Amino acid sequence: MNAEFEVLKTEVLNCTKCQLSKTRTHPVFGEGNLHAGIFCIGEGPGRDEDLTGRPFVGRSGQLLDKILAACGFTRKEHVFIGNIVKCRPPNNRAPLPEERSMCLPYLLQQVEFVNPKIIILLGATALNGLLDPKLRISQVRGTWIEWHNRWVMPVFHPSALLRNPNLKRPTWEDFKKVVAKYRELVNPDHTSPYI
Repeated sequence: MNAEFEVLKTEVLNCTKCQLSKTRTHPVFGEGNLHAGIFCIGEGPGRDEDLTGRPFVGRSGQLLDKILAACGFTRKEHVFIGNIVKCRPPNNRAPLPEERSMCLPYLLQQVEFVNPKIIILLGATALNGLLDPKLRISQVRGTWIEWHNRWVMPVFHPSALLRNPNLKRPTWEDFKKVVAKYRELVNPDHTSPYI
C-alpha cells in the first residue's frame, strides 16, 4: 500500500476530532482497490461495520456486493468503498453536519489517492455531504453530475432498497449507466453477466 495512504489510514484509525470517536468500536477507513476506477461513498458505518472495522458488511453491504457482481465489479479489482463519516453515529442516526465536516477531508484525500473516474454516491447523506446539502436523492438519482473532473452517479442507498423493493428496478437502471460509463472511461472490454 502507498506509504502516504498508510499514514492517512493511521490518522483515521486514531482520530478523536469529533464526538463519534467516543462511542465507536472501530473506525471504518474503507477498503478496495487503491487504483479503482470506481469509488463508492456511503453514509457511515452501521453496527456490523463498527464491530468489524470494514465498510458495507451487513445486509446493505451484501446487497451492494450483489449489485456490483451483477455489473461485473468486485471490491478487490474495480471498486474502493468509503463513507462520509468513518465512525458509527449512535443508534444509526444520520451524521450531524459538524461530524461530516470533520471527516470530509479524510474522504477527499482518499478520493485523491484512488483517483477514480467514477464516484457512486450511495444515498442522501453521501449526496448531501459531498455535493450539496440541498439536493434530494429522489430528484437527482440516475443523473450524471460532473464534480472535480470526475463523473458522479447518485443512487439510492442499498438500505433503502431493503426497506422498499420497488426501488430496486430504478437502481438497477442507474447501475447500468455506471457500467456503460466504466466501459467508456476505464475499460471498453469490461464484461458484466447481465449488461
